[in-house]
Amino acid sequence: MSNARLGREAHLENSNSSSQHDADPVSFGVERDSGQHINPVGKIEACYKGLEAPEKEGSPVASTKPHGLATDPQAEVSFPEGGFRAWLVVVGSFSGMLASFGLMNTIGTFQAYLTTHQLANQSPSAVGWIFSIYVFLAFGCGLQIGPVFDRKGSRWLVLAGTVCLVVGMIGVSQSSELWHFILTFSILGGVGTSLIFTPAVGAIAHFFSRRRGAATGLAATGGSFGGIIFPLALEALLPKVGFAWSVRLLALIFLILLIIANLFIRTRLPPKIECNIWPDFRIFANLPFAMTTSGVFFIEWGLFVPLSFISSYALANG
Repeated sequence: MSNARLGREAHLENSNSSSQHDADPVSFGVERDSGQHINPVGKIEACYKGLEAPEKEGSPVASTKPHGLATDPQAEVSFPEGGFRAWLVVVGSFSGMLASFGLMNTIGTFQAYLTTHQLANQSPSAVGWIFSIYVFLAFGCGLQIGPVFDRKGSRWLVLAGTVCLVVGMIGVSQSSELWHFILTFSILGGVGTSLIFTPAVGAIAHFFSRRRGAATGLAATGGSFGGIIFPLALEALLPKVGFAWSVRLLALIFLILLIIANLFIRTRLPPKIECNIWPDFRIFANLPFAMTTSGVFFIEWGLFVPLSFISSYALANG
């Protein structure tokens, strides 16, 4: 009789243990706080820790996660590889680069005009400082804007870039001295350009992986179109309405384009809240990365010297 009772008690203990295990909050994706209240740990918190919730079977979203394998969080990120929202981001990036890179591809026209008008009393090398500082800031500020984009997203960066670029161009229309142009075109324009095109490129990577090159290349053609349209527009407007109103009209076009960029450039992946917003130069310890960066550096160095002075050279040589 005692043996039967002992058997029943053992059976009850095993049942209670099993029930407690089944009801363990961890197995249901919840956690207990110090007050013994159960708080759900949802997908949002998991994302902000760099984790992705499991995908549903049959989902059209492309994923880099190997099935059945435990991988690091970066390998579990999924990409739509298209869709209405993704292509709207490409349209917004195209519009942003049309304004920002379009201005960058127009610096030769500004160089040629300023050396024969407002800054005719300055040497060409002195005038060249305006555009050298502009290009330096347009690319150099990306060193800091990139980590901020990873941590905070694109919205405030693009908005700040819009203000800098439009206000800078309005300031250019009123400028008459070398230092005026450095403040307006070089500093405001350069920082504004960087604030716009860095998120414009980075946001595309949130929606495309396999087709990222094609999507980024499509958006980057905006700068090519700008490099054709804006110099021709200035060439037509300058004799008719003068420098001030020509640049103001250019600023108005930039404002319209950048409103589109502000509406459509969006991020999708959760912010990397564990990352520092300051640049980490330890990445250059990776030799392939360091060599690639050096190669791009020298490509840009060789590209923007003729881009800045080709118009002045052509005018000087008939």
